[in-house]
Amino acid sequence: MTRLIVAAGGGGDAVAAAMIHAALYGEDQAVILTYAWDRLLVDPVPGPRGPENFTGLQPLTPAVWAVPAEARPIAPAGSTLPRLAAELGHTFALIDPRYGVQGVTRQLEELVDHLSPESIDLLDVGGDILARGDEPTLKSPLADAVTLAACCQVNALVRLLVAGPGLDGELPLDALRGMLGPLIHTLTAKDVEPIRSVLEWHPSEATGMLAATARGVRGTCEMRDAGLPVPLTDEGPMVHEVDLDEALTRNQLARAILTTATLDEVEAHSREICGYSEIDYERNKAAWLKDQPPVQLDPEAALSQLDQFEAEARSRGVTHTTFRRITEALNLNGSLREDLRQLLINSRPKQYDAPLWRITANTE
Repeated sequence: MTRLIVAAGGGGDAVAAAMIHAALYGEDQAVILTYAWDRLLVDPVPGPRGPENFTGLQPLTPAVWAVPAEARPIAPAGSTLPRLAAELGHTFALIDPRYGVQGVTRQLEELVDHLSPESIDLLDVGGDILARGDEPTLKSPLADAVTLAACCQVNALVRLLVAGPGLDGELPLDALRGMLGPLIHTLTAKDVEPIRSVLEWHPSEATGMLAATARGVRGTCEMRDAGLPVPLTDEGPMVHEVDLDEALTRNQLARAILTTATLDEVEAHSREICGYSEIDYERNKAAWLKDQPPVQLDPEAALSQLDQFEAEARSRGVTHTTFRRITEALNLNGSLREDLRQLLINSRPKQYDAPLWRITANTE
């Protein structure tokens, strides 16, 4: 018995897929089809990685490669997938968007033929897969649009699941409610256990907030370099089914790229419909980061800067934040995120509201 889960947005959605798979099906093993796209925090190379960027991959079908624990990204690329494979035990299969939606559709069809899966779920954390494409808060529509377009063309029944509506900070919860279908499951602290160790190091903000709300954390979390406020509510840990065809009808970018055969074509449509390509944003940011002088972590200075950041955040009504946000706010390189995280947890353990950081008056 095999179940196939397509993680719409990449690494963070793949972590959530492992948690939701266990919650819904109570099984240990799944095949999770996902991008190797960890953004610049982990991978200094813009855009998603393909099979040519790894050593040690294992062929599943002619067009699909699995990323086992022993696989390694070829420098300077980075990827969290080998570590996810080592810690979670699922088969992580690599989405290769180089050949556009047609290529990803072919990958899906080969997997369906090879696995004869009992179920196929397309999972998106946050719900930006339901965007039209012109929303001002939308930041990363490309990966979702590619997987949505491909899943709509494969000759198999695919169920679209949206977990943690609004938690990715792209579409507000109020805008999503009318599009959400039946409630499938509400995640609990027990459901978080299978991914608990991964949450200690994986940088995904949306999946981190999904897990936090499942554990009962409530408030307002500030995320990303822009400091976007995201409400942590009772709706945060909910998993809804959404009509796949309705999602495609709504998603202008997904409809436009149905017949694309290259990633360049997908990007061109994204620029036309959304006004940008998120890979262009990464290219620009990577070039900027390359010119920045290296910064070392000064514990005393970092804690002092943290005090100032927290005071300003409290004035904005913020109760929690992510370690990615703190790293960016303190103008530190993403490579220092884990060192900063350990410093903060060791210095002020009462503020660690796993996997988030609680903004409180510093009375300790």
